[in-house]
Amino acid sequence: MDMATSPVHVIGAGPAGLAVAAALGRRGVRTVVVEKSSDVGASWRAHYDRLRLHTTRRWSSLPGLAIPRSAGRWVGRDDFVRYLETYARHHRLDLATGVEVFTVDRPQGGDDDWLLHATGGRRLRAGAVVVATGLHHTPMLPDWPGLADYTGELLHAGAYRSPEPFRGRDVLVVGTGNTGAEIAADLASGGAGRVRLAVRTAPHIVRRATLGWPTQASAILCRRLPVALTDRLARRCERLLVPDLTRHGLPRPGTGRYSRAREGAIPVLDAGLVRAVRHGLVQPVAAVEGFDGGKVVLANGDTIGPDVVIAATGYHSGLGPLVGHVGVLDGRGRPLVHGAETHPAAEGLYFIGYTNPVSGNLRELARDAPKIAAAIAERQTVGSARR
Repeated sequence: MDMATSPVHVIGAGPAGLAVAAALGRRGVRTVVVEKSSDVGASWRAHYDRLRLHTTRRWSSLPGLAIPRSAGRWVGRDDFVRYLETYARHHRLDLATGVEVFTVDRPQGGDDDWLLHATGGRRLRAGAVVVATGLHHTPMLPDWPGLADYTGELLHAGAYRSPEPFRGRDVLVVGTGNTGAEIAADLASGGAGRVRLAVRTAPHIVRRATLGWPTQASAILCRRLPVALTDRLARRCERLLVPDLTRHGLPRPGTGRYSRAREGAIPVLDAGLVRAVRHGLVQPVAAVEGFDGGKVVLANGDTIGPDVVIAATGYHSGLGPLVGHVGVLDGRGRPLVHGAETHPAAEGLYFIGYTNPVSGNLRELARDAPKIAAAIAERQTVGSARR
């Protein structure tokens, strides 16, 4: 590569950012990974203690280095963080930690470079920019009526670590995605006095594996089949493999699993929720409609008074302040383009890790990283030839 070319800057040292940086390094492209935290995998370090990947070790590894077999088939949080640390060292990635990028702009002069405004007044010039800050960036709370005046204890799921602080206490978990389901099961087995799970839309619940066959493998095989067909197949599998929890307050969804997945609703991989609900350790209740003083108002009109509310209500991408002014985000604040594609209004600006496919986010970003690296290398080669 032409060494006069400004280096590529990758924003975020999670798995997506590290994978792209490694792929760029293999192509000889100068790359700097900019990370606002003190080390790689910051968001993974902040996850709850019991977290295990929902994807197998084989399909969770990043390009150029496999997760060691000692981590097991379903890799735990700490093992995955250690893997990311090893990955960065193995590929000798150039990490600039403790540096937060606030905005990404085109510099004055109309050239092809980008300008990153960062901590301490830094102005970093980049030949291309890869944004890899992840979907789990900014905790999100719904705009519930009465929330501002709620006198009870409320925390976002991002602040949950273990059940110890909640022993003997009455806890309401809000949200039936994978995070809410796992936290509810964790609390139930960890000694919470009472655990209720607020359900707005009943989720599809699937087993992590059946007779050794991971559900992820089925999702990969079904990606190119018609959605209606995969919905029918999935419905039959669920009826055979997952108990009907309707009488316990958690009915089967009326819409198909893959139809819901296309809308962004990923199935819940059972990590103890089914057993906890069947044994009365987790009680599904109606969705939260609002708050009234120290009480929680549910959609069916009931009012309850838990000691703690844990909101597993998702995250914002947090991309607005960073690139919102460039015109590359949709109404949800997510990139209009993804992977090796760039927006016509922002050539040289790439995004990775902002999808949530049923086949596994880690698998898909591992496939996207080499494609992005190839696109950037080709772009720099063409730029060098023009000069």
